[in-house]
Amino acid sequence: MKLTLGFSPCPNDTFIFDALINKRIDTEGLEFDAVLEDVEALNQGAFKGKLDITKLSYPAFFQNLDKYLLLNSGAALGKGVGPILISKVNPNSYRDQESKVEDRSIALPGENTTANLLFSFAYPAANNKVFMRFDKIEDAVLSGKTDLGVIIHENRFTYQQKGLHKVTDLGEYWEEKRNTPIPLGGIAIKRSVDKAIGLQVDKSIRKSVEFAFSNYPLVTDYVKQHSQEMDEEVMRQHIELYVNDFSLDLGNEGKKAIETLYKVAATQPPISIVQSSSDLFLS
Repeated sequence: MKLTLGFSPCPNDTFIFDALINKRIDTEGLEFDAVLEDVEALNQGAFKGKLDITKLSYPAFFQNLDKYLLLNSGAALGKGVGPILISKVNPNSYRDQESKVEDRSIALPGENTTANLLFSFAYPAANNKVFMRFDKIEDAVLSGKTDLGVIIHENRFTYQQKGLHKVTDLGEYWEEKRNTPIPLGGIAIKRSVDKAIGLQVDKSIRKSVEFAFSNYPLVTDYVKQHSQEMDEEVMRQHIELYVNDFSLDLGNEGKKAIETLYKVAATQPPISIVQSSSDLFLS
């Protein structure tokens, strides 16, 4: 059986799925047609039910519960892994009065991203948002196209080298207020896929993560190929930050964190919840 599988070209995702896609593990008869796209493109594709299995930001998943269920393996979720609000100017000018942030233009990596949701959680009155690809945000702030930006992925390791400053660690803010790990993205499977097949997919993803961990700190050619010009040490920092025990299995703690985010998302327009939160996970 062949299934379409979407994930991003970022090192954490290619690290997780390398063994699966390149047949380094036994997938017990399953084959996968990989589609690598920016996470917001994957989010948009979910609204059309484009892929059988896909990486999704949680807000996009919450809006597509009629189509998808979360798998237990492959997720990006943890502590100290959240997006960061950055500025070109001294951040103290924003820290003194929260309204200063609310009055400024902010670059964000997509309307349906967890970064946008966490930013809105911290700054609910900030509405002057400009959505763009995550890798364009630093330049938008540096050029003055926007006053502020919310960065994700490897940019959290490089923004200071470019003379940019942290205003707020949105992940720290979430952890402080909600006392749960930060859910960033999960792997979802279409409800129309037979449950037995779904459980087999979940098992195969876990085996792929285990294989990757067993060979780390090796950074494979597959990861390097899709990381473009990223420094190998930055790739490892990226992997170590976003791939962890929650990537093997969400467990009760991970599921509780996602359910908490779900409740917050339900209060954040324009999120539109389509069914009960009791039915989020494949089990």
